[in-house]
Amino acid sequence: MPPTRPRRRIAAALKPVLNPVLPPVLMAVLAASLLAPPPVQAAAAPVNLALAGAATASSVELDRADFVAAHVNDGDTATRWSSKYQDDNWVQIKLAQPAAVDHVKLTWPNACARDFVLQTSTDGSSWTDAASVRRDTCPRTDVIEVRAGEPVSYVRMQGRQRWSSFGYSISEFEIWDAPPAPPAPTLGLLPKPVSVEETGGEPFTLHRNTRVLASGAGAQAPAGYLARALRPATGFGLPVVRNGRGPAPIVVEVGDGKGPRGHEAEGYTLAVTPRQVTLRAGTAAGALNGVQTLRQLLPQWIESDTPVATAWTIPAVTITDYPRFAHRGMMLDVARSFYPVSEVKTYIDAAAQFKVNRLHLHLTDDQGWRIAIDDPADNPSGIDYGLLTEVSGATAMTDRGTEPGITGYYTKADYTEIVRYAGQNGMTVVPEIDMPGHTNAALHSIPQLNTPGARPRLQPGQTTVPHNGTGAVGYSSFDADSPVTYEFVKHVLTEIAELTPGPYLHIGGDEAHVTSHADYTRMVDAFTREVAALGKTVVGWNEYAGTALPQDKAVVQFWNGNRQAVANAVNDRGAKAILSPAPHTYVPQKQDPRQPQGGTWACGGACGLDRHYNWDPGTYIPGIQESSVLGVESALWGEFIRRIGQAQYYSFPRLIATAEVGWTPQAQRDYTDFRTRLSEAGGRLTVQGTNFFPAADVSWRMKALAQPVTVAAGQPSGATWTVTAPGRAAADLEASVVWSDGQREDVTLTTTREGSIPDMRINAAFTATSLRAFDQAGTHTGTLSVRVPGEAPVEGRVTVTVR
Repeated sequence: MPPTRPRRRIAAALKPVLNPVLPPVLMAVLAASLLAPPPVQAAAAPVNLALAGAATASSVELDRADFVAAHVNDGDTATRWSSKYQDDNWVQIKLAQPAAVDHVKLTWPNACARDFVLQTSTDGSSWTDAASVRRDTCPRTDVIEVRAGEPVSYVRMQGRQRWSSFGYSISEFEIWDAPPAPPAPTLGLLPKPVSVEETGGEPFTLHRNTRVLASGAGAQAPAGYLARALRPATGFGLPVVRNGRGPAPIVVEVGDGKGPRGHEAEGYTLAVTPRQVTLRAGTAAGALNGVQTLRQLLPQWIESDTPVATAWTIPAVTITDYPRFAHRGMMLDVARSFYPVSEVKTYIDAAAQFKVNRLHLHLTDDQGWRIAIDDPADNPSGIDYGLLTEVSGATAMTDRGTEPGITGYYTKADYTEIVRYAGQNGMTVVPEIDMPGHTNAALHSIPQLNTPGARPRLQPGQTTVPHNGTGAVGYSSFDADSPVTYEFVKHVLTEIAELTPGPYLHIGGDEAHVTSHADYTRMVDAFTREVAALGKTVVGWNEYAGTALPQDKAVVQFWNGNRQAVANAVNDRGAKAILSPAPHTYVPQKQDPRQPQGGTWACGGACGLDRHYNWDPGTYIPGIQESSVLGVESALWGEFIRRIGQAQYYSFPRLIATAEVGWTPQAQRDYTDFRTRLSEAGGRLTVQGTNFFPAADVSWRMKALAQPVTVAAGQPSGATWTVTAPGRAAADLEASVVWSDGQREDVTLTTTREGSIPDMRINAAFTATSLRAFDQAGTHTGTLSVRVPGEAPVEGRVTVTVR
């Protein structure tokens, strides 16, 4: 600490002189001031110069007062300026006084400019083009770098071409004198824990000799999960031991009394000090939840599947945590378009880190049947159950999506492997066999089910109804008067129950529009009794809430419609509720208007991230207690979504919002805080390779990392940086390297995958490579700076050793 020593010498030298004349207290104050480091002058906060300026425009739509130019700089995004219905209109702001301008931000709420020029002027007469901008999306926000060398007095948006037949429309025209400060650090924990205390001490650092101690009968599995998660990126062995000499740096303890009192089932505590990480839980499930939190405390590069050279630090924290609801689920519709086992595992991997603990598989529907069923020894109707997958395993959706739906089915071994893998990741599988409606795939494959009361009716010459690959719903039904219906359902449910160790069987029960109420009730009552006889808890969509559900052993899953019926089932039949209200949990809906694909019926428009976050499951069903809510579930239907990449794109980050809704106490949830923490997770998802939607209201953070390089003198160093910048294109990023000898080098960022919202694809990480060669042996450092207009630059440092 070189600066400290001179100040200490000065204080010591002055002490004998000052002691006779100054009281001891003042002497202490003066000495402390001499020893203290000089105060750091805080940088001035960036200023939106537009707020104090005066706005004018070349025209106003319909000459209406609510569309005048003054709305572009009133600080309110709910108001707007709109021009007349013609090209080449402008809006400008005269600054209160001439000022340097760093960047401009234009928010277009609907009628955007497809082509415009941003201009500056010192006198309002002669104009300088700062940027020419062409964009093919709307609505949008444009951030344009100006960095005017001299103070300017006017900034203008000069339109060239409108988006459509309407004029130009801007809700906010922001003019900033400097880039914003770097975002405040955040732990980025998702879901938000019940209690987090950052103790402020030195972090814990993983090293090559770190061991993981598993203490207690249930500790081995979560400890092993942790080690497997950390090994690829660190390259460390991280052996899991049950005992050994000396303290283990990471300790996972599981046993009675280890978890938070009253929350033993899934709760945990986590304490990180410079010397040790201690995770305690009452159950293996609780410990696994703690492992997922611990994983998020490490740098995002821990998600790499290849070794990364960086400091693997964990901040000093004390955490006590447990879930609000027991059920935090995700539904994957494999019936309309199939997902092979490997893709289901990928979907599990991405969700497990956010403590999602239920995997609801929608295995059958009108378009396909996805689970193998064997013939029974006693088969009165002579049904060939193999036809279910032979015939309807080869069908899928055909009329929507980027390609026809994927066909296929799970063998019993496949399904067992999904159940095993889900369990390893803390998830219970909930299988759904949809009935008495949504049954066209069963009718298409099994002739005996096509009795007179079944729907659709057979046409002359048909033995089974034809396959229907459209999105039509509510047109199919089993026959309530046919004994074959009950024989078939009993055998299918029996086989599924034998394959499923979890406590739940889902029978669907929704959208049976061509089934009479009496027939519907008769069939559903029989089906729910069958599930109860198999020792399972029946689950069904809320349409079945009015039937004679098994007392105290049924779950109603609400998606849309009559909430009172759900309350009645809870209060009269002792049922529990899972909440999947379409406006808040249905992910095939558009996330914002930039998406060409996706539904809009659930929200009357896009169902954004805020809709998925801002609701309260505890009060959603009037007339029931929160204790009757089993939990929440995100639902991914497959009418147009194909393959795992698209499934992830529509699920994330909205599934993360649902995970927090299900985990974090309502009083501790805040959407602004959630977006801040989520902004940190974008790079982590990028490193994992998770395909996610770059939600526009999240300021996704950039990060850069480089690996040390050793090179021969005279050869290009090849120093390489990896940059995560979710939602960015290479053209958005400006990068340069400043070397320790003062030389500056411009570098180009490249990526293996550019993002595309229409193609449902997030960008991959970017790479920057230096071509600098060093003639002399020695050590050199290079600092990469990556800049996006309107944002603080991000830096990453590399060390190059020249031999």
